[in-house]
Amino acid sequence: MIDTAFLITAFVTMFVVIDPIGLAPLFVALTQGMSDAARRRIAVRATLIAVVILLAFAAFGEALLSFIGISMPAFRVAGGVLLFLTALDMLFERRTKRREDQSEEDETDDPSVFPLAIPLIAGPGAIASVILLMGQRPGWEGAAMVLGATGLVMVIVTALFMVAGTLERALGKTGVTVVTRLLGMLLAALSVQFVLDGLAAFGFGPGAS
Repeated sequence: MIDTAFLITAFVTMFVVIDPIGLAPLFVALTQGMSDAARRRIAVRATLIAVVILLAFAAFGEALLSFIGISMPAFRVAGGVLLFLTALDMLFERRTKRREDQSEEDETDDPSVFPLAIPLIAGPGAIASVILLMGQRPGWEGAAMVLGATGLVMVIVTALFMVAGTLERALGKTGVTVVTRLLGMLLAALSVQFVLDGLAAFGFGPGAS
């Protein structure tokens, strides 16, 4: 039986961390002056590369942590702190500024690998989130829900890249700022929950066994 609550949590976490709406204006800037066909190719290539990266960490991330001696509860706490810092960046617009700086560093004609796929889509936050979610619900059912939610977010990323110019004009700068702030608040709450879950596994907090 599908755990709807976990599926929604996985989708919301990946959506907020990857932030497709915030990526759309950067995609427009990185592909400025290109034809619609070229933009479509870059959008598909960037999301496919990001999917491969996240799949690799979903499949082998926990094994890698075990190999280097890091427990899943410890990674939950560390990942929660990382996501909380990302939320603060979103709330105070530091994340957007940093992403713009990263995009300006790329001077090649094809930005699909860098900076779009890495680090703008499959960045540290997205990688940490997919490992945390996979560890939170072990087994094939949990993996299917995490990968399904991540795949849906990637479809949304691709779709927004395709209509990035129109979306940016429709929302305007104020609209994008409001959406980013709301997503930042949501991510802050989710990150605190990750920390609490990790502490509970160590025997701290009300959820401790």
